[in-house]
Amino acid sequence: MDSTNQQSYQVASPEAPAPTSLSQEMDSRGEAQQAAAPKAISDSSPTVVEGTDETEILECLRSGQVWMVNSRRRNGLILYKSFHAEFAGPGAAVGGFFDQDCQRVIPVGKLSLILPETHKDRQNAYLIRRQWIKLTQQFTDQSVPLQRAQMILNQFETYFDRETIARIPDEAFAMLVGVLPYSVRMVKRTPGKLNVKVKT
Repeated sequence: MDSTNQQSYQVASPEAPAPTSLSQEMDSRGEAQQAAAPKAISDSSPTVVEGTDETEILECLRSGQVWMVNSRRRNGLILYKSFHAEFAGPGAAVGGFFDQDCQRVIPVGKLSLILPETHKDRQNAYLIRRQWIKLTQQFTDQSVPLQRAQMILNQFETYFDRETIARIPDEAFAMLVGVLPYSVRMVKRTPGKLNVKVKT
C-alpha cells in the first residue's frame, strides 16, 4: 500500500463513536439533516395532525419533520413507496428523511400524528417503527403467497375492527407483504383459517 492510499482512508476518532444500533444511526442522520437544512417549527405550525386528508398527511411527511403515530389510539399509516408499502402503527415515527420517497398514504383508523416532545420520544418512535417493519418482514419470510396474505390480514384483525379493515384496499395489503392483490382477495373469500400445505 503506498502513502497516497493510506492518506485517503479516514479512521474514526475516539471522540465520535460509531452508532451501536440502527436507531442511533437514524437519529444521528436526522440531526445532521436538520442541521444542514433547518426547519424550525414556528408557533403557528400544527403539533397534531388528525384526519384522513391524504394530501395534508403527505405534506407533513415530506416536510422533513419527524412525526409520531399517536400511541393512545388504534390507528396507523400505510406508506406506499416505489415497490412496496410499510405500515407504521401506534407509536411509530413517520416523516423525516426516511419517508421523503413516500408516494401515497392510507390512514388506518382515526389517524392522529403528533410531534415527539423530547429526544427520547423521538428515539422510541424510531425503535417502534423498526419493530413494525420487523413484524411485517416475518410475514414476507413465508414462501407461500397465500400464507403471507393470511398473516398480514390476521395481524390487522388483532388491532383493528372489520369496518376499518374493509376500507383498506387489497392492493395495500398485497404491497405490505409482496403478493398480488388476487392472493389477498382469495384469503378474504376463504372462511376461517386458511390451511396451506408447504412443500418441503
